[in-house]
Amino acid sequence: MLLLKLAAEDLLTLNARRCMVPHLAARWRHFRGAEASLTERSAWAESLVSLANDLVAAGRGKVEMIVECAATLDEAERPGDPRLIDVVLVGHHPQERRLSVQLVELKRWSMVTRVEQATAELVHVPGMGRKKHPVVQLREYYEAFTSSSGPLNGLEFECGGFAYLHNATEASVRALIDVDAPTGAYAQVYTNDRREELLCDLRRNFAEEGGASAAETLLRSMGLRNTPLLDAMIRSRGDDTVFTLRGRQKTVADQILDTAGQALPDPQRPALVPDERRVVFLVTGGAGTGKSAIGLQIKAELEAQGRTVKYASGSRAFNGAIQEHVGYGDRQFRESFTYFSSFVTPPDPPLDVLICDEAHRLRDRSTNRFWKPEQQGTQPQVDELLDASRLTVFFLDECQSVRPNEVGTVGLIEDAAERHDARLVRYGLQEQFRCGGSDAYIRWVRAVLGVTDGEPEQWTPDGLMHVEVADTPEELERIIRSEALAGASARMVAGYCWPWTKPLGKEKRLDADVRIGDWHRAWNADSDTFCQNDAPPSKIWAVHENGLDQIGCVYTAQGLEWDWCGVIMGEDMVWRDGRWVFRRGKERKGLEPGVKRVAVPGSFDPKVRAGSVDDEEFARLVRHAYHVLLTRASRATVLYSTDEETRGYLKELVGELQIHGLRPTWENLPSEARIPHLPRPRRGRRPRRNRSSLGTQEPDLRLF
Repeated sequence: MLLLKLAAEDLLTLNARRCMVPHLAARWRHFRGAEASLTERSAWAESLVSLANDLVAAGRGKVEMIVECAATLDEAERPGDPRLIDVVLVGHHPQERRLSVQLVELKRWSMVTRVEQATAELVHVPGMGRKKHPVVQLREYYEAFTSSSGPLNGLEFECGGFAYLHNATEASVRALIDVDAPTGAYAQVYTNDRREELLCDLRRNFAEEGGASAAETLLRSMGLRNTPLLDAMIRSRGDDTVFTLRGRQKTVADQILDTAGQALPDPQRPALVPDERRVVFLVTGGAGTGKSAIGLQIKAELEAQGRTVKYASGSRAFNGAIQEHVGYGDRQFRESFTYFSSFVTPPDPPLDVLICDEAHRLRDRSTNRFWKPEQQGTQPQVDELLDASRLTVFFLDECQSVRPNEVGTVGLIEDAAERHDARLVRYGLQEQFRCGGSDAYIRWVRAVLGVTDGEPEQWTPDGLMHVEVADTPEELERIIRSEALAGASARMVAGYCWPWTKPLGKEKRLDADVRIGDWHRAWNADSDTFCQNDAPPSKIWAVHENGLDQIGCVYTAQGLEWDWCGVIMGEDMVWRDGRWVFRRGKERKGLEPGVKRVAVPGSFDPKVRAGSVDDEEFARLVRHAYHVLLTRASRATVLYSTDEETRGYLKELVGELQIHGLRPTWENLPSEARIPHLPRPRRGRRPRRNRSSLGTQEPDLRLF
């Protein structure tokens, strides 16, 4: 958990725009479930600005300030409120060039007296009563950061800490700094009349440059920067050593594994009388909360125990990326990933565990136009999944259902568990790890699209995620291509606002369906094989290097992510008179057989035709589709709307990019953040390791 990460000079600019305190208050409300008090808000406005000014005065304006920060995600699992340190200053040491960290406790106290002469750990603050000595607080933070489970463990670092009472004089807080006061590397106390000493010490502890690089190292160690899921899977090829789950994620995974150990028979010693009890886990959470990371982790661990496990999904793009990009040449690995519709006939004997990712994409029935009548599902698809295994795990986000026949909801799974007399265990995930770990960006997207109630506010740069609006599709493509060529992963996606032509002729040529003025591009190939100019099939468009030449849609992007994502909003969702208006399009024949063009702008998604959904449901599905598209990036989203009025509205909401260094171009990123994405592995299955060897495996590449 953290509320803000910015260089000191950027924090001052943000404050000058009167955005800092509202942003911090919104983040506080999200994490703490309550409004920040007026005292807290005024403390941010006064103390943070005072410290940032001192850093700039010391010539250390590029030192990063991480505000209201917990040492690890595991803090959320402690009873009571998590321990939040006011500020963590991060940079490089000027001589050692290693990571330099200072933990800061900010106090607006102007006078302090001793509570009891015998102890210095409790002090009295006029008007506030008894308070813990700030150095005692810093001791707790220091131990949390530097312990074997803390984020500094394993790094080369210099770490200290200080309390800053910028309204006090040394004489007025003598009780804090007497000879019997607490001591340690974190025990420095600065007051207003010791400001010059503070400036000298800031110069002694931090170099002028390198703050962003150091902060990236620390954020990754804190678990707030994730290894892209497909990269992690390629490194592991199904082993579980890549995944380091944190906080609530670890709790969920451990509970599922413990329950499997209790409810399922020992694979080496089958029971004479089978245990028929069934358990259903329902894990809810928004985009990027680590649902797939948990699912893939428990799959690997259960397989290492000898359990029969399948990983099912309703997403052809996600499964295709895993099967083709990760499991290339490994038949056993590929076959462990399947679809919800694969269990019309239940396996005999039932699977030990069935993991159902993206369960919001469950269908009412398992059907396929290519199946014979006797092959079609006759009962609810959710019942087929429960019949297929002893322990079933559902991961679900109701805000990501994008088709009218997607019926996966919490209520649906609860009812099915009751019908099957299964014990239902529910968990909710909150911490956000996609979009640079910026839950503020996720909440902003939902408010802008109207997915959740509440008035959208202007985007506040938070140092974790970047968003901007392009003036033309050419500008959007130039940004995305330049980042991809520099080394970042990047894709362009769009709302389903143009007809989609199947590959033409024997050469399987892709028509440029997406047409905006003189700018024409093809959709990703509606094909299971490669097309002209090596355009990849749709199931691997998201991960194949040639996918950059086509435009993806929600159905080929869902469940996947890239560093940069260019999102084209079409005429299916436009801003008019202070509200969103949703439109259905009409097509006309093109000049070439099989090709269609736009007659009336709007949605051309065949799944949401007027005959299949009413206007209210149509609006909901379009909102959800753009919600998916706008949450695919891990560092930056570039928006463009084909509608001028909508584009103007989005520009108002995003605001001008006035803070330097916050556009995370590949070249601007510190080297620690420039992690190239991996090609798919060579043919051949790597032998799986059993659970007994897990303690010694390397490396520990943290995912979510």
